Amino acid sequence: MKKGPTGAAALSEILKGLGGLVEKLSEIESTGELHQNGRLRGVYGVQVKVGLGGKEVEMEPFGHTGREAGPATEAEVREPVCDVFEEGDSILVIAEMPGVSEKELKYEVNGTRLRLTAATGNRNYAKDLELPAAVDAARIRVTANNGVVELRCPR
Repeated sequence: MKKGPTGAAALSEILKGLGGLVEKLSEIESTGELHQNGRLRGVYGVQVKVGLGGKEVEMEPFGHTGREAGPATEAEVREPVCDVFEEGDSILVIAEMPGVSEKELKYEVNGTRLRLTAATGNRNYAKDLELPAAVDAARIRVTANNGVVELRCPR
């Protein structure tokens, strides 16, 4: 089993990643990609996961800027922040999708790949996830409450 950085080394990796994020934001801003009507617009960020028990630091970018050329608009597709948990005989996927109800969420399963999409008002969301195991798409249960969407996926 490969061990990731711990202690000071993990902190150094996090700070290096944050420095990279600041550089990327400066680059995006200098290209004018985020400007719309004279204002700075866009969503770009990074989700940092520091594993327990010697797991390495994971940094996963999210947002809707820096992928295509052109200014960001309210109607663009947003990439929600998601977490995946293994719980016994099921996998729990939690996604931050403000304004989305159970009826508006669409999902597709292809092997261990899960694609989430939703459209509500002027917000469009899309995210592709790699699950740790194949799931039974016919038995997935979806709940949505206060912008948090949960998919309980039986294996």
